[in-house]
Amino acid sequence: MCDHTNDSKGKQLDRRSFVKLGAAGVAVAGAIGAGIGSTANAASDLYAPPENPALPPSDMLLDSKRAALVVTDPQVDFLSPNGVTWGVVGESVKEHNTVENIGKLFAAAKQQDMVVAVSPHYYYPSDKGWMFEGALEKLMHKIGMFNRNSPYSMDGFDDSGADFMPEYKQHILDGKTIITSPHKVYGPEANDLVLQLRKNRVDQVILAGMSANLCVEAHLRELLEQGFEVAVVKDATAAAKIPEGDGYHAALINFRYIANAVWTTEEAIKYMAA
Repeated sequence: MCDHTNDSKGKQLDRRSFVKLGAAGVAVAGAIGAGIGSTANAASDLYAPPENPALPPSDMLLDSKRAALVVTDPQVDFLSPNGVTWGVVGESVKEHNTVENIGKLFAAAKQQDMVVAVSPHYYYPSDKGWMFEGALEKLMHKIGMFNRNSPYSMDGFDDSGADFMPEYKQHILDGKTIITSPHKVYGPEANDLVLQLRKNRVDQVILAGMSANLCVEAHLRELLEQGFEVAVVKDATAAAKIPEGDGYHAALINFRYIANAVWTTEEAIKYMAA
C-alpha cells in the first residue's frame, strides 16, 4: 500500500476512497505483473520455489508440545471485502486462499491442543498524535485502519475493521487463545507476545496472518532474534499489490532466506498431527 494523498489539493483519504484507489492500484500492479516474463502466468511463476535452490533445505522438526500457532492481524480490515484495504490486498488474499487457510490452521491447532496466540493491530485516539510516521503508518491513520474508540471500551468494535474475522471467532474467543496486547507498527516488540510464549514454554512458532511483507515478516524477524524456531505458512498470508511492488513476492523471498521453514497450510497441518 502507498500514500495516494493528493498533496496539491490537500485531500484526506477516507476508508471508502482508499478502497476505490486501491482497486486502481491492483489494476496497475496486475498490468505490471502481466508484463513480466513471456507467459500469462508470470505472477504465479514468481511465487514458485526455485528449480535449483542455492539455500540448504529446512531441517525443522515440529514438536507440538513446545510449539504455538501465531496469527497476526486476523482482522476485517485486512481479510474481508468490507475491509478498508481490500482494494489492494483482495487479489492476493483470494489467490492464496488465505482466509480459508488461516481457518484451517486454527482448527488444526485447536484439535492438537496447541498453544494459539493472536497478535492484533489496534489504533486508539491517542495514537493519532504521533509526530512522525513511515509511509504506511501515515496511510493507516488516514484511512482509519484498525481504529478503536478506546483501549478500555469495546463500543463500536463488533463488525468494525478492527474486529476479528467472523469465521475465526469460535477459535479466538474460546477462553484459551492468547490475545496479546496490540502491536502498533509491524513487529511484536511493543506487545506481550514473546512473554506469553515463554510463559507457555513455547520455542517453536508456526506463523501466519496478515500481511506478508509487513506484520508477518516483522514478527518473523523479531521471534528469530528472540531465539524461537519459526516456520512461515506461505499460503496463509497475503499482501498488497501496488505500483511500488508486490508485497507478497517481496516477503516470500525473505521467508526463504531467513525462516527456519516455509510450509504450505497442508504441510503445517500434517506436521501438527505427527
